[in-house]
Amino acid sequence: MLNNIIDRIKLPFHKDKELYSSLYSIIGFYPHNIELYKLALMHKSIAKRNAKGKPVNNERLEFLGDAILDAIVGDIVYRHFEGKREGFLTNTRSKIVQRDTLNKLAKEMGVTQLIMSSGHSSSHNSYMGGNAFEALVGAIYLDQGYNACMRFMQKKILSQLINIDKVAYKEVNFKSKLIEWSQKNRVNVDFTMLDESKDENGSPVFNHKIMIEGLEGCEGTGFSKKESQQLAAKLTLERLRKEPQFIDAVFAAKTLRTQQEEEPVLNVPDTEDKNDFIIPVEEKIIDECQELEDVDVIADTSLVEAENKSISDNSEEFDLSDITAVPKEKNKEDIIAAAESAAFSDL
Repeated sequence: MLNNIIDRIKLPFHKDKELYSSLYSIIGFYPHNIELYKLALMHKSIAKRNAKGKPVNNERLEFLGDAILDAIVGDIVYRHFEGKREGFLTNTRSKIVQRDTLNKLAKEMGVTQLIMSSGHSSSHNSYMGGNAFEALVGAIYLDQGYNACMRFMQKKILSQLINIDKVAYKEVNFKSKLIEWSQKNRVNVDFTMLDESKDENGSPVFNHKIMIEGLEGCEGTGFSKKESQQLAAKLTLERLRKEPQFIDAVFAAKTLRTQQEEEPVLNVPDTEDKNDFIIPVEEKIIDECQELEDVDVIADTSLVEAENKSISDNSEEFDLSDITAVPKEKNKEDIIAAAESAAFSDL
């Protein structure tokens, strides 16, 4: 029966029958313009160009599908969770449309197997499937409109592959994942808040940046500190996975830091308990004797100064300027002669 339906479509090329069949199992209906879907599945690594020399790939459809997917998932989340605040709705939508989720959907639905790319590119681009999924949504929008995209997401995705309630309340803690990675590798990680501002509606907006071993990681902006840190951590983890040169620089900085920390300290502190605040007995006696000598010297000096002052003060009363010589001391004969002379003088 399927072959009869495909035959009635009047395919321009027999080789497109397989593509029609694969797309029908993925999106749930047959395309009108198969060329749009071919373009959605063409990776840029093919390096194909049109008649005007411009590159032909799925990047433009990916851009369009990303915008349509945001609108459709936002519409579904808004209607499904009545009364929930903007932050909850935004967080739920971001979990559904994030690259990891779309990449898993593309692999589960078989979109990845239909991508046309070089083998080298497909083995190194972990988001090729998610990008092709967005491009496929862009092709559906151009081929059959917004309502077809809505039916595709409701019937094929959210009713069969994704439990929207589980996704909404599932906590993906990228900050914890980054901290856990840093602890296992003994790498220093710091979360720095760059600024806090308000948007046009007056809601607070926070901006955080992650530093790893002194190197700048990624920044994240959100309506709460937690949200901005989560986004910064997620982007930093993605950068560590995608940029080998960045993770090499991180571990080089870690090596330099650990080498500096392990350098020996030449001057090892002395552990002897010195009681230098206690004065030995011998020194105390010497000090006391020295103090006594100083006191005696001061006293003698003071006494001499006092005597000199006294003499100076009484210089007028004891004037010795008229005395020219000191009389001789009398001997025994002189004393006797003086006594006899005094005795006979009275007769």
